[in-house]
Amino acid sequence: MFGKYFVLGAAVAVIAAVPALAENKQPGKEKDPNQVVCEKVEILGTRLATKRVCMTRAEWAERRRLERMEVDRAQINRGSCDGCQ
Repeated sequence: MFGKYFVLGAAVAVIAAVPALAENKQPGKEKDPNQVVCEKVEILGTRLATKRVCMTRAEWAERRRLERMEVDRAQINRGSCDGCQ
C-alpha cells in the first residue's frame, strides 16, 4: 500500500541529499570520468547525520541518471493506481 510512496519519497530524498557536481563550462577542460569524487550524503531519517561517499564521476553521473528516471517514472505513474482498493 505504501510501497510506491516510500520509493518516491526515498528517491526525492536521495536526489536532495546528493548535491550536483559543479560543471566547469570552459572549453578544453573536460573532467576525467575516472576521477574519484567524495561527497557528504545525508542519512535518511535524520537531519544531522551524514556519511562520506566516494565514487568516480561516471558513477555519480549514472546514479543521478537512475534517480532522475525513478522520479520521472513515479511522477508519470502517480495518477494510476495499480492494485489500489
